[in-house]
Amino acid sequence: MKAALHAVFPPQCLNCGDPVTEDGALCPPCWREAEFVGPSACARCGVPVPGDGGDDAGEILCDACLSTPRPWDAGRAAMAYRGTGRALVLALKHGDRPDLAPALGRWLAAAAAPLVRPGMIVVPVPLHPRRMIRRKYNQAALLAAQVARAHGLDHRPACLSRLRHTPMQDHRGVADRFANLEGALAVPGRQRAPLAGQPVLLIDDVMASGATLTTAAQALRAAGSGPVTVAVLARAMRGDASRGNGPEEE
Repeated sequence: MKAALHAVFPPQCLNCGDPVTEDGALCPPCWREAEFVGPSACARCGVPVPGDGGDDAGEILCDACLSTPRPWDAGRAAMAYRGTGRALVLALKHGDRPDLAPALGRWLAAAAAPLVRPGMIVVPVPLHPRRMIRRKYNQAALLAAQVARAHGLDHRPACLSRLRHTPMQDHRGVADRFANLEGALAVPGRQRAPLAGQPVLLIDDVMASGATLTTAAQALRAAGSGPVTVAVLARAMRGDASRGNGPEEE
């Protein structure tokens, strides 16, 4: 059946639409432009750092995480927010391409595997209802559903909610990004009981300054969750957010 379907609808590259050999794959040029994050990465935020990926790679912290405490315990990223990674994030978020979520979610699930613990719940960063109506889906929730399914975890997309609508974060400096998100997320009262004491894997599509994930993690911990770890599909490279031209954090 699959062979017959492929005869009529040949598999296409996730990014550019060129023919590929299997569903959910990238063509050679797009693959070369995709920067997947390897083992030599910051253990807290997932940004690539210099190193050989040896046994001590899991203990490395980047300069930002050394100077700015994070309200989560560990973090991973699947890709760098450059080239193909950036194009796929933007297509998923703004290009009406929810069909990308299964493949991208599998990549994120693989990156997040070292963070998975028994009893962990998977929580996506939420959208404000106004933005949800316009976009029709929450890209973080689509990715989180794939991660939860891959690891047999409980997916709770309603665990966090937006208290107010916030402007998009692109073209803002780091301080402005944190100020924009302060107090914008909370755990609804009915979600506190199932959250109590449970380890949480917090999911978002992209991390630049970490302002959104900081606000989300603080809200989860304030509501009584257990340890929080974070996983994102794409991680902005050093300097992008501080120059005010990093990716959007919603």
